[in-house]
Amino acid sequence: MIFGYVGICYKEAPLALRGQVALPDSKKIELWERLSVIGLKQCVIVSTCNRSEIFYFSHSDAVTGEQVQSCYQGIFPNVSFGDCCKKKEGSEAVSYLFRVAAGLESLVVGEDQILGQVVEAMDFARTMGHSGKELERIVRDAVTCAKWIKTNYRISEKPLSVSYIGVKELHRAGGVSGKNILVIGSGKTAALALTYLFEYGAKKVYLCSRTLAHAKELLAVHENLTVVDYHERYDAMKRCETVVSATSSPHLVVLYDKWKETGVRQMQFLDLASPRDIDSRLQEVPGVQLIDMDTLQKITEKNQNEREKLAAACEQVIEEKVQETMEWLLLSRVDGTIETLQKRCSQIETDSYEYLNRKISLNHREQKLLKKVLHASLQRLIREPIQELKQLEDEEKQKEYQNILKTLFRMYEDE
Repeated sequence: MIFGYVGICYKEAPLALRGQVALPDSKKIELWERLSVIGLKQCVIVSTCNRSEIFYFSHSDAVTGEQVQSCYQGIFPNVSFGDCCKKKEGSEAVSYLFRVAAGLESLVVGEDQILGQVVEAMDFARTMGHSGKELERIVRDAVTCAKWIKTNYRISEKPLSVSYIGVKELHRAGGVSGKNILVIGSGKTAALALTYLFEYGAKKVYLCSRTLAHAKELLAVHENLTVVDYHERYDAMKRCETVVSATSSPHLVVLYDKWKETGVRQMQFLDLASPRDIDSRLQEVPGVQLIDMDTLQKITEKNQNEREKLAAACEQVIEEKVQETMEWLLLSRVDGTIETLQKRCSQIETDSYEYLNRKISLNHREQKLLKKVLHASLQRLIREPIQELKQLEDEEKQKEYQNILKTLFRMYEDE
């Protein structure tokens, strides 16, 4: 029996390759069909923008990682994988799955999205008939461990998005809830900032952008947004307490002299642009607070360091949980033999009871007692062989003992 992994992720494969080997549902089905031909029945496929990975379990040692890799690469005949496709087996593969589910193998360490993607991948594998007791248990243990880690270590609560950190800093300083805010720009950074501003309770948000089409797109998302002409941004500042700027302009978009002409004396500025959008001289004005990328970068680096420290602490938890899963897998290798042995004893118990009941006249109480004695005696007979079998760690020894038990108890007759 073997649990293994085959696939690529952002660590080894460039974005272009990851895009070429993405696995939509149709490709997953094709891959499952190829794997079924080589005798692989339990397989879950995790495909995201950062990874294209296969986790599988096989009862047969005849199924190898090389075969799985060949099936995987075979559905992309025109793609050159180079050395990007990796393989893992046994506890190394189990540990990797646990780390993936916990977000420790993500581009952003500790992110939450991957856990849901692993759960969805397992649900799809189950629906398509490619799950089994062993794979279900391993994935369930990985998901349970990941949830425990997220609940107790809260890695994802150390934000790394500069938009989120910037708005959070404004909120901390009392500059969002119930306030009128001007946002300059309409790109991805500005769009994120808008979302967070509304989440933190902004009263009214004005948006000005050189690209009117982008501004209209954001207007369709946020009903409480008011679009103003880019050239009227200084007039809009007169109605606001806070300005957030996130453009790709190579020049300053908020000038010191122009702002002074507005007559506003107190204001918060959040500059999310690089190069900067807001004149740095404004931070020297009494009553003005300027939060720029230098400040945000320091917070981001601090949060990244804290995430890495928490991730290191999670490693010990994962190691312990992986060991528990591997111990279960070790015992599961002998489940079939134990089940067959139990069935054999049950049959002997039934045959013996029926024979004695025919030969001896027993009342109802004596019949119940006879059944109990027969059952207890046979269970006592097989208890020690079962315990010995479970305690064996060497797989070859397990197979040897299983064959001995099958021979001694003539279990081949039941198969």
